Amino acid sequence: MKAKIAFMYGPHDLRVEEVEIPELKPDQVLIKIGACGICGSDVECFEGNSGEGRYDIGPYTPGHEWGGQIVGLGNAIRGELKIGDKVTGDCVMACGVCRNCKEGLMPSACLNMREAGFRPDSPGGMGEYMVIEEQYVHRIPDNWTFQDGAWVETFSIGYFGIWGNGGYVDASDTVIIFGAGPVGLSACMVAKTSGARVIIVDPVKKRRVRALKYGADCMIDPSCGKTTEEIMDITAGSGGSLCVEASGSNAAIASLFDVSGHSARIRLIGHSIGRKVPVEIGKTIWKTLTITGSGGTKNFAQRTIRFMAAIKNHYDFKGLNTHYFTFPKIHEAFDTASHNKEEALKVMLTF
Repeated sequence: MKAKIAFMYGPHDLRVEEVEIPELKPDQVLIKIGACGICGSDVECFEGNSGEGRYDIGPYTPGHEWGGQIVGLGNAIRGELKIGDKVTGDCVMACGVCRNCKEGLMPSACLNMREAGFRPDSPGGMGEYMVIEEQYVHRIPDNWTFQDGAWVETFSIGYFGIWGNGGYVDASDTVIIFGAGPVGLSACMVAKTSGARVIIVDPVKKRRVRALKYGADCMIDPSCGKTTEEIMDITAGSGGSLCVEASGSNAAIASLFDVSGHSARIRLIGHSIGRKVPVEIGKTIWKTLTITGSGGTKNFAQRTIRFMAAIKNHYDFKGLNTHYFTFPKIHEAFDTASHNKEEALKVMLTF
């Protein structure tokens, strides 16, 4: 069977080609894609500003935020997946058998790590069909749209960023979230569900205003240069008890140590790899701060789906998708995501 599939060959070199779908291996699943989101990391790879997309070793199919339906199963599927199931999948694909996986380390520590939508050996969801191993596929509720399924991977980052690796949040917390993009808004909904007070920091007015619909109690414009003063005023000088960095901004990372309260938990989610960021690290000593990174998620897909199902009636998930393009207009979709970043919270490809 042939299908139209997108391939990233290099910066600004995205091609749609008709190719033969490979025969399923015993543990693989054939999925007909219904929707696929364009992530900021996809845009950075397209622009040539990220080394995460490995077109240096060969063209690959992007798309790690997808929802689809199973239309074929290998002959040795061991779980409960069946043809017709609506599903989504993991992005970081740990092998499960290397020494780091057997030690129980994060998927990002896997010695054979693959990433769906970033490598030639791990095709993503920007195509009419995709083939992926059973262990990385997760069933979503039948009444969800494919776009809902495409949000699971993004939401899991914000969810795991707060709760993973020993993290927590409750109604006693004042949570400060830097960044009101898709991950920051996901973290915002997670924090608000706990009853915490949530402060969003983002320089883009439309994103700040949108955050008020997704759990934020207060919003701060950091471009005014008074972020710390405003937060200390709002918190009566206490600062945040939980500070989440979801923007990857140098200024936001540096501000974390100024706006955090004593004994605060700092959760780093936003990507900043490859950059040295000047921070006043001594404040981690005198404030007794706990700093936790969050590279990928571990065993959180099923939990994320249950969490999203529990709150979907409280938040407008459909409203998170700001732009829709059919798959034949993928180049227009990437152009929008690349050149209209302030407006395009989530560009969604539909099939």
